[in-house]
Amino acid sequence: MKKFGIGNMTQHSLRVPLVTGGKTLKDITNDIAGPLEGKPNKLWYIFFVTSALALLLGVISVAYQIATGIGTWGLNKTIGWAFDITNFVFWVGIGHAGTLISAILLLFRQKWRNSINRSAEAMTIFAVICAGIFPGIHLGRPWMFFWFLPHPNGRELWVNFNSPLLWDFFAISTYFTVSLVFWYIGMVPDFGALRDRATGKIRKMAYSLLSLSWTGSAKDWQRHEIVSLVLAAIATPLVLSVHSIVSTDFATSVIPGWHTTIFPPYFVAGAIFSGFAMVITLMIIVNKIFPFDNYITNYHYEQMAKVILLTGMLVGVAYSTEFFIAWFSGNKFELYAFINRALGPYWWAYWSMVSCNVLVPQILWFKKFRTNITILFILSIFVNIGMWFERFVIIVISLHRDYLTSSWAMYYPSWIEIFTLIGSFGLFFTLFLIFTRVAPYIAMSEVKDIAAKLNRKAMKEGAH
Repeated sequence: MKKFGIGNMTQHSLRVPLVTGGKTLKDITNDIAGPLEGKPNKLWYIFFVTSALALLLGVISVAYQIATGIGTWGLNKTIGWAFDITNFVFWVGIGHAGTLISAILLLFRQKWRNSINRSAEAMTIFAVICAGIFPGIHLGRPWMFFWFLPHPNGRELWVNFNSPLLWDFFAISTYFTVSLVFWYIGMVPDFGALRDRATGKIRKMAYSLLSLSWTGSAKDWQRHEIVSLVLAAIATPLVLSVHSIVSTDFATSVIPGWHTTIFPPYFVAGAIFSGFAMVITLMIIVNKIFPFDNYITNYHYEQMAKVILLTGMLVGVAYSTEFFIAWFSGNKFELYAFINRALGPYWWAYWSMVSCNVLVPQILWFKKFRTNITILFILSIFVNIGMWFERFVIIVISLHRDYLTSSWAMYYPSWIEIFTLIGSFGLFFTLFLIFTRVAPYIAMSEVKDIAAKLNRKAMKEGAH
């Protein structure tokens, strides 16, 4: 077990310099809490203003389409929901990596997660918020959203439990709630540290409320670890269930290209793939604003790059399997749907998807690319572009040519839809940048645990 098992993996992670620069526990507190206590730098303002302007554009677009109606979209008789469900599935996928890093890697005692789990958890929360916008808009009357809630005693009417939209509601609301609690519980010790450092009365009061009377006693730490492990055990199945349920929105239909059992594992692998890419994007951007090179090292980037390489190959296998099954099944409609993806009028979207998701990540076989920050940043952008096109290919190309040639139609997104997509990115980055100003971007308590173990190990080696 020690040689091949999880225990050996944990020991290996401690031999790798997860915290560099010879940092003491006091240094770690000062480095991570310092940016929260001072004024933001110019680079933060540049990113924040850019994100806020994109968010404003999205708010104006959403307000216009709610006031006018979803006729402002570029939909037609064949394609009833295109750009916005593409965005919905994309953002749900982005939120997957946070739970994976936080829960599964915690259960497996992978110490390299400790410097990146906090931002990944925050990314999950904000991505799910962005995803939730699009079904609300698609209702046409967002204020009627309460009809999704299964409380028949008030309305004398049960919701339709056969509807995949209701499955989405239950899955995503559960995922959001558990992720939010898990994220908050993990920050309680850090809020306690910020409370003790706070000088302003309002700031001290706010962190006192958030810290839940944290004292740092042995009993507090024991309870905190137990609760964290229990929540991790609860959250782990959500990594598989949430995007599997989203995939059944398509798989339970009879549309060629959708009616397939490969969708749940295919969607989960793609979600982890795109989620880790977004984590790398955020890490690199925020580390330019607040230099944390001693806490987020090349080893962290390399581990995330390996996950991207693995999940990218799984996605590539899924693409190949879809084509094989379409041919092997003998169903001419299914086969045509996939030929149309590769050679039809939207061929450029399909090959953009394949290039970004399958071909580009192959450079990660080489260590010099896995540890090159510039290349990783560019690659992470390409991966998320490819994953957005994957959802576009699945939805639009599968719909635009139906069983009847008389119902074939092309889809072209309107400017309102494009601005709404830009606005969702503005919302995501605005929330994330605000988060970096009110809560520790890196988990102080967990990084201190690594540093303390490394210091004890160095002292033992020095004694010998």
